[in-house]
Amino acid sequence: MFAQQAPAMSAGPAGTASSHAIQHRVSPYEDNGGTSVAIAGEDYAIIAADTRQSEGYLINSRYAPKAFQLSESSVVSCCGFYGDATALVTYLKQQMEIYQFNHDKPMPTPALAQLLSITLYRKRFFPYYVHNILAGLDAEGKGCIYNYDPVGSFERYKYQASGSGVALIQPFLDNMVGFKNTSLQDNPPFLPLDKALQLVKDAFTSATERDIYTGDQVEIFIITRDGVRKETYDLKKD
Repeated sequence: MFAQQAPAMSAGPAGTASSHAIQHRVSPYEDNGGTSVAIAGEDYAIIAADTRQSEGYLINSRYAPKAFQLSESSVVSCCGFYGDATALVTYLKQQMEIYQFNHDKPMPTPALAQLLSITLYRKRFFPYYVHNILAGLDAEGKGCIYNYDPVGSFERYKYQASGSGVALIQPFLDNMVGFKNTSLQDNPPFLPLDKALQLVKDAFTSATERDIYTGDQVEIFIITRDGVRKETYDLKKD
């Protein structure tokens, strides 16, 4: 976060050393790593994120959750700067409480998706340094996944990955969930819940072998009409 450039030394007229001004640089952001994965099914949505919080080659915490339950039908994951992630989730929960008070009903996932987009866009000149994925059920009870860029542009997907391990996991999802470059790619079928759950575990197990910023434990949220259920799965600790 903080960096300092050492002074440059040069010989003076009489052989004495003279130094230039010291330059300071301060960045308000820090990438704390982490990976999240989400898969939408016919009547469910799964979203998972690991719990390791890193800073460079240092592990700050082995349990810093990056997936947060917002309602009985919505869970958001935030990978990037952990301080911005917690601030963003706190703001979203406050707005959802106001919505509940004004409308006497919980905020549905599509409305929450729009709220998150507006919130990110409002901060576009000093954006939240996080990559967000929102998972839940739509009005018809079908699984939905929304993926965001840092300033609020979003799109609905059937599956998505984000964070430090995205380059390792996204191609795996393209093949196993999206059936890319196969005869099924034009109309890929929805995966049954048990198979999607196993794919999420396999994806994180593979990512931890190559990505030092992903590990320790993965929290998996399974969203159905019956509510949200959380499972945990141990990953590599080194």
